[in-house]
Amino acid sequence: MMTMLDQTARAIVADGKGLLAADETPHTLTARLAAHGIESTPDSRRAYRELFFSTPGISDFIGGVILQDETIHQKSASGVPFVDLLAGQGVLPGIKVDNGAKPLAGAPGELVTEGLDGLRRRLQEYYRIGARFAKWRAVIAVSEVLPTERCVQANAHALARYAALCQEQGLVPIVEPEVLMEGAHTIERCEEVSGHVLQEVFDALDDQRVSLEGMLLKPNMVIAGHDCLVQASIEEVAIATLRTLIRHVPPAVPGVVFLSGGQDHVTATEHLGVISRLGGPKPWKLSFSYGRALQDEALAAWGGRSENVPAAQNAFYHRALCDSAAVLGRYGSAMESESAPI
Repeated sequence: MMTMLDQTARAIVADGKGLLAADETPHTLTARLAAHGIESTPDSRRAYRELFFSTPGISDFIGGVILQDETIHQKSASGVPFVDLLAGQGVLPGIKVDNGAKPLAGAPGELVTEGLDGLRRRLQEYYRIGARFAKWRAVIAVSEVLPTERCVQANAHALARYAALCQEQGLVPIVEPEVLMEGAHTIERCEEVSGHVLQEVFDALDDQRVSLEGMLLKPNMVIAGHDCLVQASIEEVAIATLRTLIRHVPPAVPGVVFLSGGQDHVTATEHLGVISRLGGPKPWKLSFSYGRALQDEALAAWGGRSENVPAAQNAFYHRALCDSAAVLGRYGSAMESESAPI
């Protein structure tokens, strides 16, 4: 019998749907707004979020939105709580609950994500407000000698503890072990590390008795480091990514929602489209959980000006449409020049 957690997880990744990651901290969002000459204030950040959440028709492509603590408590300009605005659009609200990656003691260059202290209480409050899923991100640096086993195990354990607490409180956990693109590592090294990290994560999830049917995985694609002299083709990335998932992700997991990891919006869409079209077993729904790759075009169109909201919403709608088409294996480069009026 399908549980409520199972139903929620499957609803988020229903056919052609993915996630909008709108969970940047105020500090991170301030930097992004400043790059476009926009002053960051609680009101400007609210207005920026609202243009996405109020875009008509987004439930055709977006199953859930990941919020941040500031955002989940905000209201629209007309006084509607953001969680209610999203629910009215047919989109599930979720919440980022980790406290960020901090230096791992005694492990130079490596990080461990903090935030388990008091998490049960915070999850209870977020559920009361209206969140129905949560997200926790672990970051794994790659080099010839990194990551260390201690770093991988520490982050896997934290992800599993978080996931178990989420399910205890009725929230679907999104488990995000991100192998970073920063560095000069090859795609082969990325595949090696990504596979090992995923294996450790699912071993830890099993140890913590996490129900795989009631969770989602948010992994990186298998890509060479930014500074690698040999960059893999889109097809090579797709093949290596799917091969890694098949080897290490149990079929009980209902959905795999890729992070964009710093890819530009077109590349992230192209990679997703080719992965979706590959043959072979895909026991999970493959989809997206993109932040900048869904937002950048809209941010540039908006520029902090209220009169530009329709143009920004049109840009967001079009990118979400392209990503949805990629999930369904229908994306083509010609879609980039097509308009998508809303």
